[in-house]
Amino acid sequence: MTSIKEQAAISRLLSFLQDWDNAGRVARSHILHNFIDSNQGKTAPELEQEFSQGASLFLARLTTWLRLTYMTGSCLEKLLRSIGVFLSAVSSNRYLIEFLEVGGVLTLLEILALEKIKEEDKKESVKLLQVIANSGRKYKELICESYGVRSIAEFLAKSKSEETQEEVQVLLDSLVHGNPKYQNQVYKGLIALLPCASPKAQQLSLQTLRTAQSIVGTTHPSIVDGVLKVLRTMHLEVQYEAIELIKDLVNYDVCPALLKGLVALLIPSFKETSKLQPKIVDESSVLQLTGHLPLFLQQAAAAKAIGILARRNTSLAEEMLHLRVVHSLLAAMGNTDHSNSQRQASLTLEYFVQLFPVVEEHVRRSMGEELYRLFLSDAEDLYRKMDSIQADILAANKVNVTKALYLSGLSPAT
Repeated sequence: MTSIKEQAAISRLLSFLQDWDNAGRVARSHILHNFIDSNQGKTAPELEQEFSQGASLFLARLTTWLRLTYMTGSCLEKLLRSIGVFLSAVSSNRYLIEFLEVGGVLTLLEILALEKIKEEDKKESVKLLQVIANSGRKYKELICESYGVRSIAEFLAKSKSEETQEEVQVLLDSLVHGNPKYQNQVYKGLIALLPCASPKAQQLSLQTLRTAQSIVGTTHPSIVDGVLKVLRTMHLEVQYEAIELIKDLVNYDVCPALLKGLVALLIPSFKETSKLQPKIVDESSVLQLTGHLPLFLQQAAAAKAIGILARRNTSLAEEMLHLRVVHSLLAAMGNTDHSNSQRQASLTLEYFVQLFPVVEEHVRRSMGEELYRLFLSDAEDLYRKMDSIQADILAANKVNVTKALYLSGLSPAT
């Protein structure tokens, strides 16, 4: 037989549930606000005490209302935060199972794909998915089995809020840890994000890829093309992360393809540049430079990455010599339309000259004494002086320096 105190508690619970059942949208919003303020951070036993051992009855009502209204976004942020009070409580495994049994994961993933839902609401959905993923391996597998990686990755690419994107990165990082069955799926999903239009999403994907790569241990062939294309970015923070990933990838089996790709970027292919020609015929030189800018940015970044790799590992520098890196660096130095390409190429070439005597002899012969003296005296200042020097060479030889270096077939082997 229950005591008077217990009967009073049960009566309060029934009254609270009845108030919820009879309330409209505004009243329910008010109830949720009070519930969050009063119960945020409580443990599962404390929630049970608050609801007279009937907390699951209120959670069931929350999940039911969520499934009925999530497509309209009605009070969605407060509703998700209220569910989060239950799922994030200490010793909340019972609540978690109850939420998952009614299709909670699928609902949260569907929220991320809805265009009419506000960004703040979607961020709360991501936070709930974080709680679920952090609850253990079987819950991470459940998210992945529900096509979660694809939904989460697509949302990261489309999100307009950097704060929300950072929350998504935390979720993806959680899914790649302690999830051997699906870690490759997360890894491939991150690679698929590299071409997206959002610089922040690219930056976060590259950061998480470094972690995923060390966990997966093997590489996917598409990662080389993906990370090299990212070097076309105008955003230095993205370029930095791409080069950091390249520094990691040279320790894997894709190293030869990666080095070959970097060297190839020093001389943009005719196929790449010709794609832009129909759009810029009869236009000003400014438009021509704008059209080629991504290729020039990629060229400069490749020269920078090659220099970093060569300084870190002499054996990599030797491998790149066989790929005719010196010839390609000389060609990049002749790019009068992009000073940073000249600068990065000259700095990298200076290191190769200092490291390999054969390269020094070859570069001296290729440049000529006057240009070579300037090159040795201060590679940092070389790109500033290239215009005037090349003007003299052009007047004497009637040929573009870049074309001359390219047609000469200069390489350490010649």
